[in-house]
Amino acid sequence: MTTDTSKYSFNHTMLRVKDPQASVKFYTEILGMKYITKHDLPDAKATLYFLAFVNAVPETQKEKLRLAFSHSGVIELLHNWGTENQPGFAYNNGNKDDVGRGFGHTSVLVDDLKEACKRLESLGVKFHKKPTEGGIHTVAFVADPDDYWVEIIGNPLYTGENPL
Repeated sequence: MTTDTSKYSFNHTMLRVKDPQASVKFYTEILGMKYITKHDLPDAKATLYFLAFVNAVPETQKEKLRLAFSHSGVIELLHNWGTENQPGFAYNNGNKDDVGRGFGHTSVLVDDLKEACKRLESLGVKFHKKPTEGGIHTVAFVADPDDYWVEIIGNPLYTGENPL
């Protein structure tokens, strides 16, 4: 059997979410991703939500799923039914010292870091790190509704500078 690794690509990252409506709103309305589709898994009592930076979303469910599994940089949100109604329920975001660090963050490229951070701040987004804080002034970290960290980086194609 033969396979060609030059045809491999990174497809998606899956994040478990407590409240899918809040998470979909954050990734679409705050970060600008497009909602592609959702897929219910009744036996698992869960729903998958797929989002990505794409220009257009196809019409049919078959085409939407094809896009979700052929596009690079997709966020897959996994919602276990009922967690939104459990007070105090939270997932480990990978950045908590008391339980050990693991997963770190996702990252979004923006055209202008300073202006993007102003916009995020005006929308009430929680910052873990602003560009003016710490030793690296070319990145910011914000929190999604489940406190997963999202790194905000100025895209070198627009800024003319590498972030590190």
